[in-house]
Amino acid sequence: MFELLSEKIGQVFKKLSGKGGLTEKDVDEAMRQVRLALLEADVNLKVVKEFTAKVRERVLTGQVLQSLTPTQQVVKIVHEELTAILGGGQSTLTPAGHPPSVLMLVGLQGSGKTTTAAKLGLHLRRSGQRPLLVAADTRRPAAIEQLVVLGRQLDLPVYAEDQKASPVKICSHALDRARELAATWVVVDTQGRLHIDEALMKEVVDVKKVLQPSEVLLVVDAMTGQEAVRVAEEFNTNVGLTGLIMTKMDGDARGGAALSVRTVTGVPIKFIGTGEKVDALEAFYPDRMSSRILGMGDMLTLIEKVEKTVDEKWAKDMEKKLRTATFDLEDFLDQLRQVKKMGSLTHLMEMVPGLSALSRRLPEGMDEQRMKKVEAIILSMTRDERRHPEIIDGSRRRRIARGSGTTPQDVNQLLNQFRQVQKMMKQLDPSKAKRLLANLK
Repeated sequence: MFELLSEKIGQVFKKLSGKGGLTEKDVDEAMRQVRLALLEADVNLKVVKEFTAKVRERVLTGQVLQSLTPTQQVVKIVHEELTAILGGGQSTLTPAGHPPSVLMLVGLQGSGKTTTAAKLGLHLRRSGQRPLLVAADTRRPAAIEQLVVLGRQLDLPVYAEDQKASPVKICSHALDRARELAATWVVVDTQGRLHIDEALMKEVVDVKKVLQPSEVLLVVDAMTGQEAVRVAEEFNTNVGLTGLIMTKMDGDARGGAALSVRTVTGVPIKFIGTGEKVDALEAFYPDRMSSRILGMGDMLTLIEKVEKTVDEKWAKDMEKKLRTATFDLEDFLDQLRQVKKMGSLTHLMEMVPGLSALSRRLPEGMDEQRMKKVEAIILSMTRDERRHPEIIDGSRRRRIARGSGTTPQDVNQLLNQFRQVQKMMKQLDPSKAKRLLANLK
């Protein structure tokens, strides 16, 4: 996400910081480099011009060049202006005056509407709501079945009818069903097409009249770049959008659409999809996103992920093991599995200040492959070996390697890494760790 842009802007600031004092010429050259980086990231030309002009004006008229830390002041201004073009503050869902509130998803085929409907249902339930998912996409083959299967996996109610039924009737019946279930939110997956045309817009408008939704969210594929902005403009003009959900943000190294869409359309981004897993949906915070772009990390989102994922009893048991220095390979495997639940290791590293540059140097998929290999090695050990790794000698290493499809060198590497982790755990003062976590929250 924003990999190329983040790397290039980072290089610009590195050059500035090496200069000490800054001149107007330095600022102009930096803004030229930032402008090129934004254009390469597929950001709208008008947005780029406005952004760089605002930053330049604030730097040159704000006594920045005379300050003791001019580069830090420039970074601060760039962060504030990036946050502004991303939307300023967070834009949340607006419920109706009386339940159920209706959230209508619109968009083209292939943008990820059906999967996003299930992700939203999970997000709403975790927020204490009672969602009902509605399969109203009768055009795409298997769309109804896909939503029903996802609902079953997540234990979310889904209203569906035969594919021959009209979307308008399905939506009308779904509202009745929502009232019977006392649902607080109705999430409707509507029809899409491969392109924007009059027939598509008429269908969407007809469904909207029946639903009277409090939220009309466009699901748009971030990887389509400026085409995503054009699609947003068209839907907003014809239907009237309240927000956007940008999917496949994890696969878009440029991210220009996200940086352009709010300024061009005036429609806020409310959520972003960051992966294929059903919980890979994040509320969109402009300030946090601009921090990630500038390599400052995003600790708040990381802490929220930890709180959602890590089981409280597991955390207490782990704390006890830390105190009594009984951390073994079974606990090590447990920790890896907890991290896997939170998503890609590369994505998590992006959120930690100082590690975002390192995450970009990891080969794609390397973290997941390494985790699978470690898991296979530990599972090939006996219980005694997992609890007492010191008993693993040469013959045991060879047996473990054969059982896990790895080499004795791989087993050695894991044991060395584990010993380092174990040593670090023994040195860690649990009371200090507890205070650190309390401060982070």
